[in-house]
Amino acid sequence: MGVASIELPAWAWERAEVRQALRARDIGAVFRYVQQYGGASQARIAAVVDLTQGRVNEIINGRREISRLDVYERIADGLNLPDDARHLLGLAAGREKGVGGSAFDLAAFPEIVRVYASQAAARDEIRQTAAAAAELDVLAVRGLGLIGLNDSVLRGVCLPRDQGGRGLRVRILLLDPSSPSLARRAAEIGESAESLAGGIHLAEARLREIPGDLHVYRYGQLPTWRIVRAGSTMFVGTFDRGWEGHESAMYKLMETPQGPLFRGFRRMFDALLDGAECTVGNGDERDRS
Repeated sequence: MGVASIELPAWAWERAEVRQALRARDIGAVFRYVQQYGGASQARIAAVVDLTQGRVNEIINGRREISRLDVYERIADGLNLPDDARHLLGLAAGREKGVGGSAFDLAAFPEIVRVYASQAAARDEIRQTAAAAAELDVLAVRGLGLIGLNDSVLRGVCLPRDQGGRGLRVRILLLDPSSPSLARRAAEIGESAESLAGGIHLAEARLREIPGDLHVYRYGQLPTWRIVRAGSTMFVGTFDRGWEGHESAMYKLMETPQGPLFRGFRRMFDALLDGAECTVGNGDERDRS
């Protein structure tokens, strides 16, 4: 084509409405988002995807649809779609065209869209994502850094009045202070069992102050994963010997039709919830997922 492809900021391809348009192969909507987030004209889009401007106008206005695979490929190349966006459109990743097999191709599961060095590095994006969600699930040990203290990552997001969290349903899993796993976890991080248990009790007490649809549960197994799920987006870190969850790298996962990671972590959360004791909240939210 001899025309440079259109470059959108990485965050534009991660927006829920853009990903939904890609899944639905709604190229008219995709073109409109390219105009909105990339400032591209119809003529510019037409040039990079090798279509006439009149054809692009018809697609944008819903008078024509795309059905040929080679046209989807031209559109993906012209708009410089990242690999996860290509997969949502049903195309092979750019680096895998004609090479290798899907059994060895990690790009076939485009769920991990961003990796942060720590929870602190992901703080702003976690807050923004949670503020826009209708439901929030948290798996932690004591949860003070995530939701228990005034300056924690999610505290303001979950207040339903003037903090933008109206209608938010929150389910939180914390480690059972009376479980054998607590003493083992305390030893791993060089803390007394009494101190760790006290932190969990403090978190529960502070969470009782939050009005709205919020429930806290206690689980009993040794913690491995730290999870924040806000709707179809999930942030995952790990607990291990010698470090706390907030010190781990944080992986941002997006729910996709093919990907097993998001579904697997959500299933694990629900399994922990099934055997957990509710300590904060009226009624029981186990059956709402």
